[in-house]
Amino acid sequence: MKNIENYINLIEKNKNYFDIYYQNLISYNEKVNLTSITEKNDVFIKHFLDSILSIDEIKNGANLIDVGAGAGFPSLPIKIVRPDVNITMLDALNKRITFLNYICEKLNVKSTNIHARAEDYAKTNREKFDVGVARAVAKINTLAEYILPLIKVGGVMIAYKGANVNEELKEAKHALATLGGTYVKTLHFTLPNNLGERNIVIIKKVSPTPTKYPRDKNLPKLKPL
Repeated sequence: MKNIENYINLIEKNKNYFDIYYQNLISYNEKVNLTSITEKNDVFIKHFLDSILSIDEIKNGANLIDVGAGAGFPSLPIKIVRPDVNITMLDALNKRITFLNYICEKLNVKSTNIHARAEDYAKTNREKFDVGVARAVAKINTLAEYILPLIKVGGVMIAYKGANVNEELKEAKHALATLGGTYVKTLHFTLPNNLGERNIVIIKKVSPTPTKYPRDKNLPKLKPL
């Protein structure tokens, strides 16, 4: 179980940015549903703190893509505490991209925000990124098909998961082998205030992903590898 204190200190150090993020997230959330978590302390722990738990696995100056970025988690908090990281936020819903453009402007943060499905974006952006992240999007076997085609050989996929991750990893063995990934490790955290366990799964891209992946027509979700 990793010590979480250093990450808490990073949130505190950048509190001005996170206060702006929180205020704008909550006001925007009244017209567009971005999060069901709205109480300030919960947002700071379950969204902001949670998002940065992977930063020690991201190399300096990395090009990072967040697949299914939603309201910007985890990539935007990562960018706030690690300005050296270049982020691309990808989401299939344009109303979320509109929010991401808005919040990046409020925070004066540079990000490339793209309205597209991962399987379509991968057609012209294969093996372009050093890091791919996803949080609360899908099971690992499905995530791997969306993310690994976008990652360079030698890069990493980082999946944010709750308490029960071992079964997902077993199910994902075939998918990872097929898509050019290999499981490296899981980082285990306990969130403050009894807000649950967090597991950050690290998968390395060890060989090119066959060009037929990711499949179209929502098949990564409907028929996972």
